Amino acid sequence: MDYYAGLDVSLEATSVCVVNGDGKVVREGKLPSDPDAIELFLAEWGVQLKRVGLEAFSFSAWLHAALDEKGLPVTCIETRHTKAALAAMINKTDRNDARGIAQLMRTGWFRAVHVKSREAQALRMLLGGRKALLGKVLDMENMIRGLIRPFGLKVGTVSTGRFEARVRELLAGADDLERIVEPLLVARAAMRLQFARLHRLALAAARNDQAVKRMMTVPGVGAIVALTFRATVDDPGRFRKSMTVGAHFGLTPRRYQSGETDRSGRISKCGDDLTRAMLYEAAIAILTRIPKSFKLRLWGLRLLKKKGLKKAATAVARALAVLLHKIWVDGSTFRYGVGLRGGRIARA
Repeated sequence: MDYYAGLDVSLEATSVCVVNGDGKVVREGKLPSDPDAIELFLAEWGVQLKRVGLEAFSFSAWLHAALDEKGLPVTCIETRHTKAALAAMINKTDRNDARGIAQLMRTGWFRAVHVKSREAQALRMLLGGRKALLGKVLDMENMIRGLIRPFGLKVGTVSTGRFEARVRELLAGADDLERIVEPLLVARAAMRLQFARLHRLALAAARNDQAVKRMMTVPGVGAIVALTFRATVDDPGRFRKSMTVGAHFGLTPRRYQSGETDRSGRISKCGDDLTRAMLYEAAIAILTRIPKSFKLRLWGLRLLKKKGLKKAATAVARALAVLLHKIWVDGSTFRYGVGLRGGRIARA
């Protein structure tokens, strides 16, 4: 008889449940979230497991890799799908969640998710840290602006490099205010320095990745956009068709069809929100800041006149995801001209 296991994982402890082919619980327990402890619990019983499932979250990538190295048939399953499947349970407990995941493994009613490589995870860590520091720098600047505004001091529109000099210029002669704002300016300068270090690391990663360099030949796609796309997709071969990439990043409309009702709604916004935001920013740049015309831009401008900037940018972002994936898979580069919605795709 086949046996299936479900793992409900948290940072400290993991609830484990094993069921047989008939769905009967044959063993369960709670143990530390450690690969060796989990392997021992599943192996000492002496049965051959057909599938072991765990829900996707930040900690699961490491645990999945460790259990896979130990030879367990482990599968990482999609969180939203799992939540919907377990919603029928009256009581939500770790034990019940492990039981539910085990039953999902038995029935096959689950959606497996791609577990990113260590390289992709490290790249995501770099991009996430860079974004966090940039946000803190902007928060600090806005706070300084707000603190000195009640004294009639307005920073106005200045470049990032001129911000500190402008603030010091406004505070000249006001010693009491200078003493308060000085530590904030020092903290901002320190964060800007560390942000610059992470930004240089990101640019170096882009220079060393041939796929990213080819993606950057597309107008509006810079190093950060291409790196984010690269880190999130990780393996382009997991998409059989480039046309499905837009849906993966939540850039396609939701659809509700039941009986006589059939309507489309807003985009699903499923998948990685950082990549979706980067694609959207690149689309805005194509529509508003790229001077040279090419097919994708002209198509987007026609949509802009009919639907407005937001809907046009969303559509261009979806087409851009398809284009970047095709460039990655084909080993090609962008060329201005005729062809796939963004110019011609030329073999490198």
